[in-house]
Amino acid sequence: MQIKGIARDTLNFILEASKSMAPQEFAGLLQEKDGIITEVLILPGTESSDSNAVLRLYMMPNIKAAGSVHSHPGPNRSPSQADLLLFSKTGNCHIIVGRPYSSQSWTCYNREGKVIDLPVLDVEFEDYEEI
Repeated sequence: MQIKGIARDTLNFILEASKSMAPQEFAGLLQEKDGIITEVLILPGTESSDSNAVLRLYMMPNIKAAGSVHSHPGPNRSPSQADLLLFSKTGNCHIIVGRPYSSQSWTCYNREGKVIDLPVLDVEFEDYEEI
C-alpha cells in the first residue's frame, strides 16, 4: 500500500506522547487505512529509557505495520544503526520525533533511512459505537 500521508490527529498524538514520555523514548508501530496513517499501535512489553526504546516485534498481532515511530530525547532526528535495523523489519514509513516535540520537529524516513515527504492530512475519523 502506498502511504499518502498521516492524519493530523495521529501526528498530534505522536507529538504529545513523545513529549510526555521525555526524556524516555516513545515507540510504536504505524497503522494505515486507505493509505493514510491513522493509528499508533503500542506493543506489549515495549521498554523505554533515555537512550533507546525496545519494541518486542514478536508481540505484534497478525497485522501488517506501515512503519514505526519513536522519539529521541534530544533534537537529533537522524536514524541510528539500531533504527535502520528496525526500519528494515516494519514497513516503509518511519517517523522519528525530536525535542521540542513540535509540528516542526519530526522527520519521516523510508526503510533505507532516506528522508521522505509525509503530508499531514486533515482526516475525519469515523465514530465507533460502543458494544
